[in-house]
Amino acid sequence: MITLYHCMSARSFRPLWMLEELGLPYELRMLPFPPRVTARAYLDLNPLGTVPLMIDGSTRMTESAAICQYLCAANGTTPLAVEPGDPAYGAYLNHLHFGEATLTFPQTLVLRYTRFEPEDRRQPVVAEDYARWFLARLRTLEPLLTQERHLCAGRFTAADVSVGYALLLAQHLGLAPRFTPAVKAYWERLQLRDAYLRALRSQEAAARLQGVSTVPAPDTLPAAKA
Repeated sequence: MITLYHCMSARSFRPLWMLEELGLPYELRMLPFPPRVTARAYLDLNPLGTVPLMIDGSTRMTESAAICQYLCAANGTTPLAVEPGDPAYGAYLNHLHFGEATLTFPQTLVLRYTRFEPEDRRQPVVAEDYARWFLARLRTLEPLLTQERHLCAGRFTAADVSVGYALLLAQHLGLAPRFTPAVKAYWERLQLRDAYLRALRSQEAAARLQGVSTVPAPDTLPAAKA
């Protein structure tokens, strides 16, 4: 069975959502955030100290978009993937990795300089610069989503999971009111998917059962100084 190490609504939500979309059995191991500080034993499993960590037999992966691609490829034909030879294959791969490499990266700097750093190290100007960077790149999806309900191939795919998580993170950061109209409508549609809702419930239930805080990782504040 697949084991997924996860923090509430962190990047590891991508593979959790994908597991629910594919209907695969999994074990969800919840970690307090940030695990490299609050769960030091986890470093023995993943020296990076980050989530996700997915273990599938001898396979170990730590990159959320790559895990989504792997889960599709390793579990037979699925409409959630676009296969080589399909005219939409390039767009599929591009959007799959755009969600993490282009959209999530600047948001991590917004998080750092508005929430994760102590008050005396926060940089609101830097955070706003990176928020604008994120929103400028997000706006490149507006013409496509004005015409299409999904990012590629005329259907929901793993690429939508990847970009969808970036929109979830943006919502936690208070950036959703700045979405363009078609992006806003797209995000509203994604939040209605059964698998998305199951993933939210799954992490909540697992956190409660395992005695881990249900505060989403993006909303976590640094511990007060003694």
